[in-house]
Amino acid sequence: MSSVHLNASPIDVASLGRVAVLFGGTSAEREVSLMSGGGVLKALQSQGVDAFAFDPAERPLQELKSEGVSRCFIALHGRGGEDGTVQGALELLGIPYTGSGVMASSIAMDKVMTKRIWRFEGLPTPDWRMVGSVAECEHALVALGAPMIVKPAREGSSIGLSKVTDVSQCAAAYAAAAQHDPEVLCEQFIDGEETTCPVLTVEGEAQALPVIRIVAPGGNYDYQNKYFTDEVKYLCPSQLDADEEAEIQRQVLRAFKTLGCRGWARADVMIRKTDRQPFLLEINTSPGMTGHSLVPMSAKVAGLSYEQLCVHLLASASLDQPA
Repeated sequence: MSSVHLNASPIDVASLGRVAVLFGGTSAEREVSLMSGGGVLKALQSQGVDAFAFDPAERPLQELKSEGVSRCFIALHGRGGEDGTVQGALELLGIPYTGSGVMASSIAMDKVMTKRIWRFEGLPTPDWRMVGSVAECEHALVALGAPMIVKPAREGSSIGLSKVTDVSQCAAAYAAAAQHDPEVLCEQFIDGEETTCPVLTVEGEAQALPVIRIVAPGGNYDYQNKYFTDEVKYLCPSQLDADEEAEIQRQVLRAFKTLGCRGWARADVMIRKTDRQPFLLEINTSPGMTGHSLVPMSAKVAGLSYEQLCVHLLASASLDQPA
């Protein structure tokens, strides 16, 4: 896997101005965001960036103006931070920010809208049904077959997600998902290997970083295993066949561009055991930056340190509608 080619000219951190790292927020992923933002803030300050912490759950965003902020690093996860709302507010304030713009953020947060667009564009994604009741969830199990994944349409970090193997489990699975979102997604389960692939925009060109293969205990890559245990094995380099890795990267780049993403993202991909066909599950436009996070892991294999990654992302901050 070749290295990602960053702009050879070093970034002048003084030119980045006063920087607010947005983290915390009010979503179900607040705890993860606090870990991500703390890491990013420390990394930026270590590189001489004039950065400070800003929690939108505790301060109104308009205070960014009175603080003299010239750009924002968004380390918010989930609703209110990753779904286009904060991005829209920053557009109105005229403050450039990291990651995707309003529309791409909003679409990518909605797993159903994402899948509809990918399917329309001919990208492989597991079959699905939108359900609004336990009965519809039971019908979806008949249509999609067991096992089936039941999850909120607009959450991350595997929150509210269940794997259903029998109709008797539908009521509990539906309730767990509906607790987080009235829109519940039932998705065909792909039995196989779990991978993820980050994308980084370098000099205006989106590039796929090395693929990470995820080996979770009992195949259970849940919230607890994602952030709070060391039981999960992350293989990067992935040890996949070179052609297979290249195909995943190609699909992920298409998925990124199809939704109009920018800056960076990370897409989750399952490789079906029976025929090695990759399936796109979802794309994350504000990936985690914790000690367990995957974008920094992949970037490191591509030759970028955590600190370099943070500065690069910050330097790429922009607006949908530049002033």
